[in-house]
Amino acid sequence: MIAYLLISFLSFVAPSSQQKDPLLNFCRLFGHQTAVVDRKLLIDGGLVNWEGGASPQNYSSPWLREADLDRNTTEGFPQQFNLGEKNSSIPSVQGGVLWPDTVNKVVYMYGGENYGGPPVEFALWYYDVAYSTWNKSNASVADVKRASWGAGAVAQDKALGFYYGGWLTNASVPGYNAQTPLSNMLIYEMKSNTFRNATGPDAIPRAEGVMVYLPAGDGGMLVYFGGIEFPYGNSTRTGVPMSRIYLYDIANDKWYTQNASGDVPEQRRRFCAGATWVADRSSYNIYFFGGAAIADGPGFGDVYVLSIPSFRWIKFWPRPEDNVGKTFPHHSLTCDVIENSQMIIMGGTFPNSTDCDVPAIQGQHGLDLGKANQQGAKWALFNPKLTTYQVPPEIVATIGGGPTGGATVLAPTSGWGERDVSVEFGRAYTPTARTPNRYLPPTTTASANATAPPTTTPGSNSHKKALLGGAIGGAVGGLLLAVLLSVCIFCLKRRSKKAEASPQAPSELPGRQFSTIAKSTHSQQPSYNNPSISQISQMTPHGPPSSPSDGTISHPSVSAPITYVVSGQALNYDPRMSQPSQQHYRSPSGNSQPEYPGNQSPHFSRHSQQSPHLSQHSQTPHAQSPHHSQTLYHAPSPHHSHHSPQPQSTVAQELPLIRSPPGFPQQSAVHPMQPTQPIQVHSIDNYYVQHPPSTSTWPPEH
Repeated sequence: MIAYLLISFLSFVAPSSQQKDPLLNFCRLFGHQTAVVDRKLLIDGGLVNWEGGASPQNYSSPWLREADLDRNTTEGFPQQFNLGEKNSSIPSVQGGVLWPDTVNKVVYMYGGENYGGPPVEFALWYYDVAYSTWNKSNASVADVKRASWGAGAVAQDKALGFYYGGWLTNASVPGYNAQTPLSNMLIYEMKSNTFRNATGPDAIPRAEGVMVYLPAGDGGMLVYFGGIEFPYGNSTRTGVPMSRIYLYDIANDKWYTQNASGDVPEQRRRFCAGATWVADRSSYNIYFFGGAAIADGPGFGDVYVLSIPSFRWIKFWPRPEDNVGKTFPHHSLTCDVIENSQMIIMGGTFPNSTDCDVPAIQGQHGLDLGKANQQGAKWALFNPKLTTYQVPPEIVATIGGGPTGGATVLAPTSGWGERDVSVEFGRAYTPTARTPNRYLPPTTTASANATAPPTTTPGSNSHKKALLGGAIGGAVGGLLLAVLLSVCIFCLKRRSKKAEASPQAPSELPGRQFSTIAKSTHSQQPSYNNPSISQISQMTPHGPPSSPSDGTISHPSVSAPITYVVSGQALNYDPRMSQPSQQHYRSPSGNSQPEYPGNQSPHFSRHSQQSPHLSQHSQTPHAQSPHHSQTLYHAPSPHHSHHSPQPQSTVAQELPLIRSPPGFPQQSAVHPMQPTQPIQVHSIDNYYVQHPPSTSTWPPEH
């Protein structure tokens, strides 16, 4: 009897986001954060669409997912698993960053904005990979604010997490009444569990660029480029020239600026980047993909390489020999370099396509950085056994040397901006090995090519069983029974009243409002198909991204097939189908429509004071390692809660009028944990989707 009542109770109060499955119902994911620990690619937060179309609904993604880099699916990409939905105390954000500590096997979550509700006060949360738990750190954060859409990087040997630039808004900071771009850098010291503030290269605020770590100089270097900046105050934004490269010397706490030349890319924002190098480190090669335009324009779908220390830009794809026409814009995505050899580009959105993003493999795309496959393909299936990088001919032709190194162009053609930079890049830094400062359990290794799907079903993963079992076990006692009876009766009455009225979609506004939280409890966000200037930093195809041939709003039939190469075999993968086919590859081509044709602007405060991430250095005299902090939420082990993603059709499925976050089956298939009523989530007015802000009117006056 008690168990029955508990099941009935949970069917009313479980999170409404569990109406769809993040893997089985995948269409698109963007604005998320990723990190790699122990051959596991962790994917957190962001926004999801459950259907394609010109104006898809955006929903906050509360799940943590994992792609197993040792286990490929039959489609040739890492098998993904749902590690469970975070509870409401753990933020689910877009535009943040994950700082991985690969030694202690934890991932820290910093920054980002809430969607569909007010933000909470900042606290440093981390996911414990070894124990599959979410934990709240005891780091002192009294003076730390949560920024969003900045650029993040990690120096593993020094256990430092970096976050440069970004924004402060009332979607990231409770009660904040402005939108303030930032010029400083926040540094998190994992060993001492403290935050500190550092200056940027100058006093100009910047956002939506990328930053990567290189093992060069006295103690490692950070390289930042791209995005937008505000040289004349918050009211005027411009693109950061891609020829201007900012360098941060970690050991000496000093910034430098260096000019780059060559095939300089167009200015852009919200692209993603990753770095790799060969053993002799005669060159460091930073690959980046995609991006959104600074103002008017469709964005970008190309790949460039910044080779250092020559500081030469090289167009990697498409080149004339690739026989590719126009590319298709792709932005608001992430990329992660795996074993210095491959880059997995996860999620994102295509401004000129309404199709879902290869749902059979949940939006994964693969770039073979050294073209280490028999056919020399740039876009290829993921090879779990590839662990070495060779410099491809496209780069060798510019910097000299060969596949294994020996670059001969070791200085910029325009000269060094400062002499110290030449000295720093003349030294190959060898990071010292760290050891864990906590106990770690023995690890298990998955088969490198395991393709068998997990056997658990979406409605019965161990996370849900653990929650239900724990609730039943704690239900002993008359007092609890009485409480449950009262709550069930109350919920039944509310549900009966709700059923009398037909559900209505929430009002949609033509822009993103950054009013005070007291005035509105929902943060409106523009569609990522046409992003406003205040969303996502480093974001980015399963093969070259496919899109309509004419660049207009399309139906799925115009998507072209994509070819990947694995183990010497060419596989042509059509994003409209669930299985790759062995056919000859031909790259898609087409025209693009402008991304920003109109003059609508989000409502931002013009009179705002610039606020740094951290007003002063935080002091934490009793800093502790992660295991000292309180465990508030336990996620299931991936070995017990795997969902088996099945091939998906790209046909759009109609959503109910009430827009609720995703999760369990629909009302017709009642699950014991299904909620009584969904959480309302706002979408964006269709006009705003087609008419995002222009440069001349941002931000408007009140």
